[in-house]
Amino acid sequence: MGQTIIIGSGSYIPNDVITNKDFSIHDFYDEEERRIDTPSEVITAKFQQITGIEERRYAHHDQTSSDLAYIAAGLAIEDAGIDPETLDQIIFAHNYGDINKHNIQMDAVPSLGSRLKQKLGILNPSCVAYDILFGCPGWLQGVIHADAFFKAGVAKRILVVGSETLSRVIDPFDRDSMIFSDGAGATVLEYDNFNTVSGILSSSAQSHCVAEAGYISFGKSNFPGSDPKIKFIKMKGRKVYEYALKFVPIAMKHCLDNANLDIKDIKKVFIHQANEKMDEAIIKALFKLYELTDIPKDIMPMSIHKLGNSSVATIPTLFDMVIKNKMANHKLTKGDIILFASVGAGMNINAVCYRI
Repeated sequence: MGQTIIIGSGSYIPNDVITNKDFSIHDFYDEEERRIDTPSEVITAKFQQITGIEERRYAHHDQTSSDLAYIAAGLAIEDAGIDPETLDQIIFAHNYGDINKHNIQMDAVPSLGSRLKQKLGILNPSCVAYDILFGCPGWLQGVIHADAFFKAGVAKRILVVGSETLSRVIDPFDRDSMIFSDGAGATVLEYDNFNTVSGILSSSAQSHCVAEAGYISFGKSNFPGSDPKIKFIKMKGRKVYEYALKFVPIAMKHCLDNANLDIKDIKKVFIHQANEKMDEAIIKALFKLYELTDIPKDIMPMSIHKLGNSSVATIPTLFDMVIKNKMANHKLTKGDIILFASVGAGMNINAVCYRI
């Protein structure tokens, strides 16, 4: 039996740098539309202490999510050294479609997968392009889908992309708006019938959609008297943190158990870059499940400090940087086992165990 392997990766990090100081002129309001009297510089300092975010990247005013994806996908295809006409599928993970600057209306018809196929100039009608909306774990769920299609024998090569421009849907009067950013990451996956070592070893996914469904949603601005018909991304930060800490480590361990692996077998954990303190707590809780307290300092690469939370793009961009030796103190070699994990709106969780 063969394996699903990553044969190419690419990422695009927008050029526009937004620092925490850029938010110091903002007036912030809470969910009850009450002005927060704490000085903005104090708010941003506390924000950085909790999330680890110093700055983030925003797409240029003339770029949309599919534009970012086109660049990342082109680099992944080039890295893989393949003819894009040989792709059987394009899976495009996002949450908000294409949104033009200063326009809150989302545009996802035609699908972003179709738009990306058009931008790439792929004529092959058997290359099926479609979107997946699964919150921040969308790219990783696309990888799980690709693995399933390969094992079902209906595809041999798939492009999985995660791209988002969250800067277009943030409420400038909401403190949580400082978390979000823009970016795109892409991978080309292939089923290798003769590979019995490298590739996807196992996966795990969960959805909690009753009480948890509204933890991340779309809602009106915090600004008093704002138009309720104009909506922005909203997050119940404490609820998300508690949910992630409770369920993500369990899903990660389940993934490792499926592969008959121990946490000590893992070289790196590529976790969704949502919040530094939350990610550190998740890793600590995962090791606790194995009755371990000694956590390797270099097990978890982090890009959130400079890139913020770009939703579906955080893991593929982070992986691309590490696999191409663009991140100091983090290197992968043939045979290393890594663990991908993500959590986000839905609420959804997933994990994938992969051997380089």
